[in-house]
Amino acid sequence: MDKSTNRSENHQKRQQRLKEKVDERISAAQEERGILQVITGNGKGKTTAGFGTVTRAVGHGLKAGVVQFIKGTWDCGERKLLEKFDVPFVVMATGFTWETQNREADIAAAQTAWQGAKEMLANSELDIVLLDELTYMLSYDYLPVDEVIDCLANRPKHQFVVVTGRAAHRKLLELADTVSEVKNVKHAFDAGIKAQVGFDY
Repeated sequence: MDKSTNRSENHQKRQQRLKEKVDERISAAQEERGILQVITGNGKGKTTAGFGTVTRAVGHGLKAGVVQFIKGTWDCGERKLLEKFDVPFVVMATGFTWETQNREADIAAAQTAWQGAKEMLANSELDIVLLDELTYMLSYDYLPVDEVIDCLANRPKHQFVVVTGRAAHRKLLELADTVSEVKNVKHAFDAGIKAQVGFDY
């Protein structure tokens, strides 16, 4: 038997063992319910990933809702697209905290947006809710952590929720079913390249 044939057979055996393990896990995962996913970390792409999940859901005919904290003043390509499919948006619309420099106004705006979020999290007609940049509202103490956790834990059983933002609170991570961390390896902004329409927002 030549080396090429031997490598091919070994590869096939490894892939067969892998397939058996994957099939076993698929067979064991039979529960269906709404998943809470947290996308956190210092890298770029958390909001993009969240909107991608919402777009996928809408593409399958699911009903979605979006709440935007922090970035609400930006021209948002995802919002322009998804509103055409009747996806409701609640937008905090204050911009970044270093721009407003007014803690009281930011807290008031966050609480107003949170009221919209609570309505979505209680709405059994919504299959998926994106809470974009919610993590900042908790780390800045703009919203009560326990209330947020309670609303997430007691949402309709079928409802998916995606939470994005840096420095996710420990209680949020503990409650989540799936946690993904986006790592910053390199960023164009650090090289002096500005955020650009259609790619960055």
